[in-house]
Amino acid sequence: MLAQHDIHPRKRLGQSFLEDLNVIRRIVALAEPAEGETIVEIGAGLGFMTEELAKRAGRVIAIEVDPRLVSILRERFTGQHRVEVVQMDVLKYDFSSACPEGRIKVVGNIPYHISSPILFRLLDFRRSISSMILMFQKELADRIAAPPGTKEYGIPSVIVAKYTKAVCEMTVPPTCFYPVPDVVSSVLRIIVRQETNLPDEALFANIVRAAFARRRKTLWNNLRRIGLPEEIADQVFVRSGIDRTRRAESLSVEEFSLLTKTWIVCADNFLDKPKGL
Repeated sequence: MLAQHDIHPRKRLGQSFLEDLNVIRRIVALAEPAEGETIVEIGAGLGFMTEELAKRAGRVIAIEVDPRLVSILRERFTGQHRVEVVQMDVLKYDFSSACPEGRIKVVGNIPYHISSPILFRLLDFRRSISSMILMFQKELADRIAAPPGTKEYGIPSVIVAKYTKAVCEMTVPPTCFYPVPDVVSSVLRIIVRQETNLPDEALFANIVRAAFARRRKTLWNNLRRIGLPEEIADQVFVRSGIDRTRRAESLSVEEFSLLTKTWIVCADNFLDKPKGL
């Protein structure tokens, strides 16, 4: 099909087309598309996965940034009311607009050079999303799904686990793509949690990033630098019961949440304290 349309994959767009239909069908099965559901597909490409999704989903919104591929998609799905082709950079797409009356599912073999920005944008729209079936470079997928205490555990692991449950469902070899990439891929099933009970999401993210900023340093050395006097920062560890000499990779998501809540209490007490005391 690429040869027929005289299309050469563009490196700057990270184009590597999944051409193994068995893998495509397994990914679609993981998404569990159903009548009445809206599925947003990231990077629709030539439309092979789009076609499989449209057989079972009520509506498929196929996002593609490359105008050459958009032309093919629109020609391929002309007259199919279930499929809407949208030419857009996915980092600018408003996922909440896909189904204002409900929650959507997201599926995609996403461009590896912008995988992290796409993932965090999806998390920003998590209240409009029920689940995601996404393919990543295996190295990043391992970091996203990593448990505490492992070398892969880091910022993506904690933030993703706070808002979702991520499970690796399969590994996909390079030979399933054209052109053949230099990396192995993994497919994650990411289920969005209904309620996170977190009073300040921005502070949580700042604490996680600061904690992992220098992995070999202790929590105390990393966290005392982000906004409270040392004596108040010390109270955060005393009140939370978390040993300040621990390192970030040893903390669970729940412990990072506890640090955030305790930080808010200690900061409020500091601001309310009368001057001179």
